[in-house]
Amino acid sequence: MTARPLPARSRSLVIGLRAAGALVLALALASCSLLGGGTPDKAPATARADPSIVASAPAGLDSFYGQDVVWEPCENGFQCAKVTVPLDYAKPDGDTIRLAALKAPSTGKKTGSLLVNPGGPGGSGYDFVKDAAGTHFSQSVRANYDLVGFDPRGVKRSAPVTCMTDAERDASRAKVYALETDAGLAAALADNKAIGAQCAAQTGPVLGHIDTVSAAKDLDILRAVVNDSKLNYLGYSYGTFLGSTYASLFPDNVGRMVLDGALDPSISNEELTSGQAVAFEKAIRTYVADCLAQKSCPLSGNVDSGVQQIRDLINAIQETPRLSKDGRLVNATMFVSGLITPLYNNESWPALTQALEGAMTGDVSLMLRLADLGADRGPDGKYTSNSTFAFNAINCLDYPMVSDTAAMRAEEQRLMQASPTLGYFFAYGGTNCVDWPYKNVRTPAPVEYSGAAPIVVVGTTGDPATPVEWAASLRKQLGNASLLTWRGEGHTAYGRANSCLGDAVDKYLVDGTVPADNTVC
Repeated sequence: MTARPLPARSRSLVIGLRAAGALVLALALASCSLLGGGTPDKAPATARADPSIVASAPAGLDSFYGQDVVWEPCENGFQCAKVTVPLDYAKPDGDTIRLAALKAPSTGKKTGSLLVNPGGPGGSGYDFVKDAAGTHFSQSVRANYDLVGFDPRGVKRSAPVTCMTDAERDASRAKVYALETDAGLAAALADNKAIGAQCAAQTGPVLGHIDTVSAAKDLDILRAVVNDSKLNYLGYSYGTFLGSTYASLFPDNVGRMVLDGALDPSISNEELTSGQAVAFEKAIRTYVADCLAQKSCPLSGNVDSGVQQIRDLINAIQETPRLSKDGRLVNATMFVSGLITPLYNNESWPALTQALEGAMTGDVSLMLRLADLGADRGPDGKYTSNSTFAFNAINCLDYPMVSDTAAMRAEEQRLMQASPTLGYFFAYGGTNCVDWPYKNVRTPAPVEYSGAAPIVVVGTTGDPATPVEWAASLRKQLGNASLLTWRGEGHTAYGRANSCLGDAVDKYLVDGTVPADNTVC
């Protein structure tokens, strides 16, 4: 929450879908929420617990695994439900929270449910299925599965992390710290400590229980209440971390699992940040090369000179922030956020070109709009999710962060060398967690999986948020897994890659055909 935040390490794929093309024409979000096919239920349907599934519940959790869930008709043919889970799995008889889930019923003869997590941490699976069920999935997958999206604990509709008003969020994003100075770093740490206290006061005790291990245990309850003996799961980005954590905890319950845009569970937060900084620097160069081949490109010369023009623009805005047409002041961090957001999906590169063209002539309004898209801020000034707060709160529990000033300074220098354009803006991301109200509960380590069901891991060669090397590492850690790679640009692959990759994932999900390991599409 400092003025130089770590970019979202696993942005919900919905953002990529929204950014693609819509900004180019009208700066409006594309909406694709109609299911297509199937007849919506007219009355609530109660899913009765399957006694055979309840019988295998972990000790003390029978009532959660055995709960009857009422699926109410909601919008456009979807069904919605609330699922009760323990607040603290160490105290299953204590307080509970409720998770929001949305179902797109299968269009054919259902063989099971496919639970979906779009990433984040902090992304809404509820919204993802609502927005993308009719367009993102093949007919064969839609026919075989109920698609079930859920908001993990702490996210949006599920005991959400709450920290600020919309006006306070605007003010926080606009604030500038000279983090390279002792005074600037001290000011940022003090503000972040105050924000953490505010989050704790407004959110309550759930703030200390939104770690990924707890979310993975929730996932097994969700599996049970949809009456599946095995978990069929599609996880994007952070969703791969949630999925691999589940596989390590419940290896015998894994069904068909696709992990697309993999996080490497074994690396530290500092290694993760460095990997992203290098990958985003590569993505900028790839974008610039593509831009220079277009007549509309505002950049000139070769790739090196084009990248330097972007750096010069960032430096100029860092010296003198600029006013957008709506009167908001755009600082360098907001500008870089706008630059990064369309790199998640190469279909939105034309929007970045338009934003750069405007910025190079003094108008930063389109770049601010891109930054707002990444922050889930609408044109009306209202934020449509709590993804920023949930992202930070979950990571503070999942990762130990560097708190020593000398170590922070050394990391900044390493990042700036590895990523000359963006490294400065990736530094000090851990300051958000230094004085967080709850200490981290996890130490990064390789994931261990002993299940009989093979898992499919998907990587993209030009992925800036989850470098393809992480997919190879996760596949090796899992052991019983197959690696599928797409030669493409942007974050994650399934649902936007070529038919080679899409067909391979579909066949795996529909009939269990595991793609040959190290298949490249």
